[in-house]
Amino acid sequence: MSRKLTIHEKPFSVAVDDSSVTLADPNVDLYSYHEKQAGRLVVDPGEAMIELGPALASKLKLTEDGTKVLWPQPTDSADDPQNWSSRRKALQLFVITLTSIVPDFVSGTGIASIFALAKEFDTTTGVINNLTSNWSIFLIGWGGLFAIILMRRYGRLPILFWSQALALAFLIAQTLAPNLKTFAAMRCLTGFFGTCPQVTGLYVVTDIFPFHLQAKKLNIWTTGFIFSPFLSPFVFGFLVARASWRWAYGTAAIYNFVVLVLIVLFLEETMYDRTLKPLPPPRPRGLRYRLETLIGVTGARMAKYRSSWKEVCFASPKVFFKPHVFAILLYQAPLFGFAIGVNTTNAVLLGTPPPVGFGFSTDVVSGLYATPVVAVMLGALLQSFLNEWIMNLSIRRNNGVFEAENRLWACYIAVPLYVCGFLLLGAALEKRLGTVAIILGWGIAQIAITINAVAAYAYCNDCFPKNKGEVSALVNLTRTMGGFAVAYFQVPWTTKSGAMQTFGIEAAIVAAMFLLIVPVVQLKGRYLRKYYSMD
Repeated sequence: MSRKLTIHEKPFSVAVDDSSVTLADPNVDLYSYHEKQAGRLVVDPGEAMIELGPALASKLKLTEDGTKVLWPQPTDSADDPQNWSSRRKALQLFVITLTSIVPDFVSGTGIASIFALAKEFDTTTGVINNLTSNWSIFLIGWGGLFAIILMRRYGRLPILFWSQALALAFLIAQTLAPNLKTFAAMRCLTGFFGTCPQVTGLYVVTDIFPFHLQAKKLNIWTTGFIFSPFLSPFVFGFLVARASWRWAYGTAAIYNFVVLVLIVLFLEETMYDRTLKPLPPPRPRGLRYRLETLIGVTGARMAKYRSSWKEVCFASPKVFFKPHVFAILLYQAPLFGFAIGVNTTNAVLLGTPPPVGFGFSTDVVSGLYATPVVAVMLGALLQSFLNEWIMNLSIRRNNGVFEAENRLWACYIAVPLYVCGFLLLGAALEKRLGTVAIILGWGIAQIAITINAVAAYAYCNDCFPKNKGEVSALVNLTRTMGGFAVAYFQVPWTTKSGAMQTFGIEAAIVAAMFLLIVPVVQLKGRYLRKYYSMD
């Protein structure tokens, strides 16, 4: 539900920022206004009255309590996802979050099975990591870029459905693989096609929720895929200790199948072409339309009205090379990447006999993987309150206007936690400080990663609301590019020089990237957004 701002409401007496656009023109398209003002949105109704003028401001739709302007502006159609009921929106968020767990959950199954796989295929854990884990993580990043190109043309739902159906087929083949080469090939293909929900979630959240709720809902979605690579080592470690590794992958395939069923039954097409003139006709109802939308027939019909192949293929490189986005992605790569390395490395260090590792049993190692799962939950809870506080405070201090760079204040809390966590984890592994120190170090670092991830997604999304798919795919790409190769050097480096040096230097790199990048982006972000827009 929403209401409109009436011209009789008294505006606040505040100065208009000189970076705003004067929009007294009644022909301004309010449905695309938030895209043209990317990174700077008038959220307060009083400020909207001043900046847009009474005639235009009176057309704005507000939240039920009248305190915030809705961006994007909903149409009057019941088919507009922004107008869906809260229950309907919650169901979409629930299903896409469960779906986003699949790619890294399946990938993380290899961590729980690493010793069993090495024994089965008569090789070492290093070969298993290098041949299967690292390359599947590598392809997870590139698969997202491929999915976004198709989604821009044919919609969210059909690409998500077909990608998960293919991923399930390759996962079943992976479970039944007779040799290591087949297993590695199927694992890589599963990662490439399975990553689609990790870039679809940002689309779904921004399609159905207004601006002031998006970061909070993104927090839920990102929590799903951030804790998913830790969930499978935690759950399947106990299983692999008592049964074949194939049961672990078989169980993952069952989960993938359940998610596919949920997509078929409940997930809806959230792509709504509100900027088309005239607006799309009401969507038909019935089983036939549902089936046509699911498999892509409806999307194929609508493709002629949407972005061209040239535009969608070159959109990701164009976004990537915008200075402010490139800088944030460059900062994200090692922060995420070293954490991915820790996930794969810890299984080896904790399970390998002394003097290299701790020699813990499979059950103990599996139990320790509950640490990042719980930490991600705590980080999500903290970020939920933190983001709300930062957003409301920045709006009040900026005369009712929100600037995207304010999202990055959360990084100032995340990075010190990240450094402390990595230093404690390194000391715990090298000095044999015990499981409590390992849990605390690993947990603190993972809380920091969760806080930072939401801030990065929200900032990049605010800067490029027309390219949220590309933003999601690029964040996914950089985190995997930063992490797929870490397992190659982290274990040998730790074995040779000690965990304190390894994790200490990695923490120092992240801290240095933060100091060099985040304050500069905050200071120059408005200028960069203005002169490096997509238009």
